Amino acid sequence: MRVLVTGGHGFVGQWLCDHLAASGDEVVAPHASELDVTDLPAVRRHMADVRPEAVYHLAGLASVAESWRHPETALEVNAGGTLAVLEAAAALDPSPRVLLVSSAEVYGVVGPGDQPITEDAPLRPVSPYAASKVAAEFLGVQAFLGNGVPVVRARPFNHVGPGQSPGFVVAALAQRIADAARTGETSLSVGNLTPRRDFTDVRDVVRAYRLLVLRGEAGEAYNVCSGRDVMVAELVDRLMGLAGVSLRLEADPDLVRPVDVPVLRGDASRLQALTGWRPEIPLDRTLADVLAAAAHA
Repeated sequence: MRVLVTGGHGFVGQWLCDHLAASGDEVVAPHASELDVTDLPAVRRHMADVRPEAVYHLAGLASVAESWRHPETALEVNAGGTLAVLEAAAALDPSPRVLLVSSAEVYGVVGPGDQPITEDAPLRPVSPYAASKVAAEFLGVQAFLGNGVPVVRARPFNHVGPGQSPGFVVAALAQRIADAARTGETSLSVGNLTPRRDFTDVRDVVRAYRLLVLRGEAGEAYNVCSGRDVMVAELVDRLMGLAGVSLRLEADPDLVRPVDVPVLRGDASRLQALTGWRPEIPLDRTLADVLAAAAHA
C-alpha cells in the first residue's frame, strides 16, 4: 500500500514509518520544511503527486502546555492543517483512506463513575489543544458525510517511548532522573503528581494505527489505550527505582498546567473487537527504554 504520513519525522511518526515500512508499505513522509500542512494549495499538489491509497495525518501541535501559551497556533495547525489534508484527499478520485489522529484529551474531565471512557462519552475539551482536536475531528466527520472521504478517527490516550520530547511527562521525568543519576543531584523538580493517565507504548500504538487504516469503519472513532491508569507519582517511583536513585521531590509551579484532567482511563474494546489488537509491551519495559534513551541523550 502506498501511504502518505504527515508528521512522519516526529516522535510517533518515526515509529509509525518504521512499522509501515516493515509491514511492506511504500511510505512517503515529507518533512515539515518540505510540506506545510496549513498550506492548502501545497498539500493539494503534494497529494496529487503522491496519490496515496491511505493518509496517516499526524502533523500538528502536540503539546497541551504549548497550546495554553499559543492557542491560536493550536487551532491553526491542528484544525487548519486537518482541513487542508481532508480537502486534498477529497480532490482525489478515489479518495484515500484517512486516519485522523486525535487525542483522549477531547473527553476532558470525566468523573470516576464514567471510567473507563468509551468513544460514546461526550466531548468536553478543557484545553486549547483539546478544543483544536475536537474541531479537527468534526472536520473529519464532515469530510466523510459531506464529501465521502473514508475518514477513521483514532483517539490515543497517553503514549510513551524512546525518542519522545521532554515536553511530555514521562520523557521529562526520565531525563531529569537520568541527569540526577549522572551528576549526583539529590532533588527532582516535579509538577502535579496526582493525575492518573492511561499509558501505552508508542510501538503498540502505531500497530493500532495501521490496523485502523486496514479495518477501521469510516466515520467511526476508536480509542487506543491500555485500559489501565497510573498515577504520575507512581511513574516517578518506578523511574527512580529503574535508575537506582532516591531523590527528594521539589514542587515547581512552572511545571503545573492551568487545568489538569484528574483521571483518563480508556476502553479500547471497540478497537479490540474490530482488529484483535492488544498492547504487548509492559509499562516497566517502556519506562526502562525511555530512561536508557535519556541517559544517552
